[in-house]
Amino acid sequence: MAMNLGSGSGDQDVMVDINTTPLIDVMLVLLIMLIITIPIQLHSVNLNMPQGAPPPAQKEPVVVTIDIDFDGTVLWNGQALADRAALEANLSRAAAEPDQPEVHIRPNKLVEYKQVAMVLASAQRLGVTKLGMVGNEQFVK
Repeated sequence: MAMNLGSGSGDQDVMVDINTTPLIDVMLVLLIMLIITIPIQLHSVNLNMPQGAPPPAQKEPVVVTIDIDFDGTVLWNGQALADRAALEANLSRAAAEPDQPEVHIRPNKLVEYKQVAMVLASAQRLGVTKLGMVGNEQFVK
């Protein structure tokens, strides 16, 4: 950068101007370098697709439905169970299978929570891992 201090002919005004020509030259060089170094964008996406045959189709999971009626009656796939021991026997059989069935619990809207908690606690204690609640739309107001 240069600074013009005026001519020596008695001119009292000091000229403080920046010479912008080198600055513009440097900026143009940087702009050209940036344009050159930007990779060319392709309008395609390269994917590594798997080769070979597709995996075999999966079989449908076995679903066991446990309904809890308004009076606390527990139904295993539509059949009433006599007591908690019968429920736990069925749950332990389901948990012992190598490919556990999905256990869907569907409580009635009017059943007491302790009945539902009893079924959930038994399932957890006996090792049922595929457990879900269904029929929740009846609780929406």
